[in-house]
Amino acid sequence: MEQTAAQQELAAYIVEALNLEDISPGQIDPQAPLLGGPLGLDSIDALEIALMVSRRYGFQLRSDDPQNRQIFASLGDLSEYIEQHRQTPARAG
Repeated sequence: MEQTAAQQELAAYIVEALNLEDISPGQIDPQAPLLGGPLGLDSIDALEIALMVSRRYGFQLRSDDPQNRQIFASLGDLSEYIEQHRQTPARAG
């Protein structure tokens, strides 16, 4: 399945944050499981992704959020969650 623009951006950030040298952002299937799936990501990688999300998108993913399993289910799910919760960057003026 093809990635949306938001998913492409997020995939690039994930590849960069986790130093996934053998994976290009376009290779991440938006519907494939992020954790324990073809990428081989684990809970430590999820923490790294959460840190990247807070830096890039302006809100925090909490480790005790009961929705984490669904939020991190796939690139598509994470991207959708980010789009719903991201902070609009402040404009310099």
